[in-house]
Amino acid sequence: MDADIFISLTHFKGHESTGFGGALKNIGMGCGSRAGKMEMHNAGKPHVTVETCIGCHACEKNCAHSAISFHEKKASIDHNRCVGCGRCIGVCPVDAVESDCDESNDILNCKIAEYTQAVIKDRPSFHISLVMDVSPYCDCHAENDIPIIPDVGMFASFDPVALDMACVDAVNRQPVIAGSILEKHGSHHHDHFKDTHPDTNWKTSIEHAVKIGLGSAEYELIHLS
Repeated sequence: MDADIFISLTHFKGHESTGFGGALKNIGMGCGSRAGKMEMHNAGKPHVTVETCIGCHACEKNCAHSAISFHEKKASIDHNRCVGCGRCIGVCPVDAVESDCDESNDILNCKIAEYTQAVIKDRPSFHISLVMDVSPYCDCHAENDIPIIPDVGMFASFDPVALDMACVDAVNRQPVIAGSILEKHGSHHHDHFKDTHPDTNWKTSIEHAVKIGLGSAEYELIHLS
């Protein structure tokens, strides 16, 4: 937040929760704090899977708000004390502490746009997206699948909203790669991201970003050789 200028470099790809992951997703989610990331995905309060908990007390030792107690050697989180910082998630050795992911994908997209606005507000910014290896899932997955379309190239803009829109349009103009998840699902909507993840609506992020004044969905595509 102390930087005078903000420059983003994004791998543009599909995403199972937001439809696609572009500049807005990279900036909003990527620059959010641990608590901010949790807040975007859910109401901000984690829970303990009792069956998985081994009673090591690592979460309790790392909680700055005395929100974690133990009953019969199993951890429990008091949501009245919990602030949603997520430190307990990071220190649990068996992944017994989890976030609920209880926000709808539309709300997630809106929050991402708002976090992006907070990051780049009142400072010069420039954004680059690589529409290459357009995988169907988020890069945070240890596994993935083959790209859904051929490589397109590099896009850049001072407007992250226009950039995301231009990248989406470019992807939707491409043929489907044989053997990809997109081919298996079929192309029914003339929208590669909607067909890859039918339960998502990527347009929510663009529409909300325009509404809050983050950028414009209109753009002029200039080709450079």
